[in-house]
Amino acid sequence: MITTNPFAQLNAQAPDLFTPGLMQAFIILMVLLVIGGTIFDVLHKKSAKYFFENTKKGQKNAKREVSSAERKGLMVKTLTNEVLTSSEFSNQKRRMSHLLTMYGFIIFVATTAIMIFAYPTVADGTPAILPLLWHLGAIMLCVGGYWFWFAIRVDVAAEGNPWYKISYRADMFILSLLATCTFALLWSFTSGMGIFFALFIASTVFLFGGVIWSKFAHMFFKPAAAYEKRVVQADGSNEGLPTVPDLSSSEVHEKFPDIPTYMGKNPPNMGPGIRREPAKHY
Repeated sequence: MITTNPFAQLNAQAPDLFTPGLMQAFIILMVLLVIGGTIFDVLHKKSAKYFFENTKKGQKNAKREVSSAERKGLMVKTLTNEVLTSSEFSNQKRRMSHLLTMYGFIIFVATTAIMIFAYPTVADGTPAILPLLWHLGAIMLCVGGYWFWFAIRVDVAAEGNPWYKISYRADMFILSLLATCTFALLWSFTSGMGIFFALFIASTVFLFGGVIWSKFAHMFFKPAAAYEKRVVQADGSNEGLPTVPDLSSSEVHEKFPDIPTYMGKNPPNMGPGIRREPAKHY
């Protein structure tokens, strides 16, 4: 069952209704909804304007010029750390939950598009690996998403919100994600065009059509913000924040004579105190 293309089966059950063209048009519509919603979100929140103004401000306050080679290196670090491995999460449970949800979503969406555009009918002979990955991606997303909703989100050290307390805009993205993949699996396992299929389509439209109200567009801003943060740290502008001086420097002691008085001439590196104990939040 998990090696059967559910969309090809849908076409076989109602070839006159669920034609390849109709299914492909639905996918294109979802893509257009994401693009349109993201553009609206950028214009409404003025995110792009903020990034451009912040970049210009950083360039004026920069203490050194970051070379193109160094920028490429920072881009690679951003891609490998913040994007591919989500290293910004100190809490490993939250990180694993996020990675399962993210990669499950990517696999689910990618295999959906491939099966609908390349193998929309039974006669096309879908490779077994595609529906297998489709089901695996949906299961990964459900594991990561339900783990977050019922175990991490309710943790007092994280958010401390009861699982039944729903905030419309804050929880719209995760709930529509879970609904889409849950109903997709139920529809596939029941092999019918009943209530589960209808709920699968409805939740999909809600997920991709609700970009302007949900946190969906945040996925596109996150890499840009992470890269910009690395650049301002490299060029010394540091978003206008003061740099921490060398506390053992004689110049610093002359300027702040209380440092050697209370901390000694060679003060220890205090470090971020929040990391002295394992992170319990994310």
